Amino acid sequence: MSNMTALRQPAPGFAEHPDYRVDFAPCAKRVRVMLGGETIACSTRVMLMRETRHIPVYYFPRDDVRTEAMTRTDHSSFCPFKGDASYWSIEAGGKTAENAVWSYQNPFAETAQIKDAMAFYWDRVDAWYEEDEEVFVHARDPLVRIDILDSRRPVRVVLGGETVAETERARFLFETGQPTRYYIPADDARMERLTRTETRTRCPYKGEAVYWSAEAGGETFEDVVWSYPAPVHESARIEGYLCFFNERVDEITVDGAPVAKPATKWSKG
Repeated sequence: MSNMTALRQPAPGFAEHPDYRVDFAPCAKRVRVMLGGETIACSTRVMLMRETRHIPVYYFPRDDVRTEAMTRTDHSSFCPFKGDASYWSIEAGGKTAENAVWSYQNPFAETAQIKDAMAFYWDRVDAWYEEDEEVFVHARDPLVRIDILDSRRPVRVVLGGETVAETERARFLFETGQPTRYYIPADDARMERLTRTETRTRCPYKGEAVYWSAEAGGETFEDVVWSYPAPVHESARIEGYLCFFNERVDEITVDGAPVAKPATKWSKG
């Protein structure tokens, strides 16, 4: 079967799931991928792919990727919406990233835009940059918005049967598709009950978070509080504020009314 014939084939996944979306958008940012101190890909012509139930993915034109630093492997995968993917490992700066790169050489008709373009597993390389700013975890979704708003509505956090934070100076963070988070000034939390831990997490929209455990009601609650000491510019207004997991405290009240506990990956088991 010729490549052109393969390209004309419809994707079987869409017939079974007509509401499934795979959308592409050009991106004007310069995007770079680093491994072992070397630039592996650098492009101002990347495409951002947004796919139902998946994080956004950058696809690079092959000409903007250092393919001489890559070795084709025997690994492959199949997607009913995109087709058969081939994989490459990278060697650069004395480091090896196994099966870190993939490409659809003969994608289905609906996703023909990514023919021969190359994508990278975010966590198998050392760093990603949009222009000259590092980006964490995954590509930012242009349809995700974050609003950080001052509120004088009283916020109270109860943990282990005790009030561990209470404020009328919270900043409410509204993020597309996520539960509302209540960021509280450290002066309005019982800091003597909190112990800083070694845990760190990263968010593409907020930056790197640090964590505290809390002692309350005779119990220890591990990594139940976080803060962004140096957030990215778009989220600068939460710098130094504390946030308690809605899912893992006894209760958060706003204006005296309890906030419904969201069900997320951070919920108690």
